[in-house]
Amino acid sequence: MTRHHLRRYAAPLALAGVAALVLAGCASSDPLDTDTGDDGDEPTSSETIVIGSQAYYSNEIIAEIYAQALEADGFDVERQFNIGQRDAYMPSIESGEISLFPEYSGNLLQYFDPETEARIPADVYQALQNVLPENLAVLEQSSATDQDSYTVTAAFADSEGLVSIGDLATVSETLTLGGPPELAERPYGPTGLAETYGVEVEFSATGDTTVEDLVADTIQVANVYTADPRIETQDLRVLEDPDGLFLASNVVPIVNADIADEIADTINAVSAQLTPEGLVALNVQSTEDQMSPEDIAAQWLAENGLA
Repeated sequence: MTRHHLRRYAAPLALAGVAALVLAGCASSDPLDTDTGDDGDEPTSSETIVIGSQAYYSNEIIAEIYAQALEADGFDVERQFNIGQRDAYMPSIESGEISLFPEYSGNLLQYFDPETEARIPADVYQALQNVLPENLAVLEQSSATDQDSYTVTAAFADSEGLVSIGDLATVSETLTLGGPPELAERPYGPTGLAETYGVEVEFSATGDTTVEDLVADTIQVANVYTADPRIETQDLRVLEDPDGLFLASNVVPIVNADIADEIADTINAVSAQLTPEGLVALNVQSTEDQMSPEDIAAQWLAENGLA
């Protein structure tokens, strides 16, 4: 799956060679050795937990939430953010140079198993656990997602009683679906929409103006990523996808297996509170309110009783 929204919002990527040198220089000689605090009240680690992030503001915010939550629970944390995309950072995760990373279940599953047929969240999560290398694990996934969706305006959803994608079949008017040009040939494009949900649409290659065209009613259905901040700022509604037309990509922490149990309580508590609407709101704070990841994370942790 192409994460085209990363190109729109991502910070400039560091050179791969520089990133590798930074990671190598910051990694400890044995980052997986851990110990518990002397008093047994707070978990502590004798080695630093290195947390990475993609060069994408939304991913960095989640990584910063992980970091501050762990620090609040007594762990020593080092941040290695803005590394790039999956091919750039996965070798460092697999080698143990990075201990913890916020990932996306479906995209990560396809990285390890390109031929996977899993689509719905539970199946994707189970399949992901089955294909991970032995030295890696995933903690509990959150309900928050960052994936393709079919989205409509809230006004259109309310007027037509739309909750799930299949409800589009009850709309009497001709529907036009907008998205990037390649959507026309994607398995979840117009053909997949008709085969999975019985919804017939016309298609318009709207590209970067998809959301603008949706708000203007030039199109009625749009291919939008579920964590796009414009879902909140433009009052849009993501339609549910119970039959798995799209590959589910829930936010999921990937972690070195040797420290998974040690940090599970802290990170799982974060995942339990991170919702789809909540992730969109965090992204709005970044793009619209221009808050720093540090401030966004601190506020979110306090609001959710995790600070």
